[in-house]
Amino acid sequence: MRLATVTVCAMAVWTILGSTPGRTALTRDRFPPQTTGDLVALCSADKEDPLMTAAVNFCQGFTEGAVEMALGYEATTRAEREPFCLPTPRPSHNDAMAQFVAWANADPKRLEDPPVIGLLRFWIQQYPCPRPAAKPRVKK
Repeated sequence: MRLATVTVCAMAVWTILGSTPGRTALTRDRFPPQTTGDLVALCSADKEDPLMTAAVNFCQGFTEGAVEMALGYEATTRAEREPFCLPTPRPSHNDAMAQFVAWANADPKRLEDPPVIGLLRFWIQQYPCPRPAAKPRVKK
């Protein structure tokens, strides 16, 4: 259930980025993305761009893979808490994408990050998990 929700949010990011105005034509050197900026370009491909179908398909697969990787890593390391936690009720697709776009645009240096790092930093900052309750200290 958790993975499905994260995947839905990731697809929402793609949907909102896909409707962002002011895009430039894609080039093949964006595949695979080397930076978060490259991933943003793929995810926001214009409907008229000849590489739009490939870009959108790549964006969806890449984003889903990043979610799987993050949650899989958490599961295999037996971390005390997950890397990010989606709230209840879940944000709408449009809200999640608007948040991601605002987050990415708030600091252009984020566009220089590796693409998986950009996605994970957004999810971790936007959807932090509650801290576990502190364990009582035992006097010795």
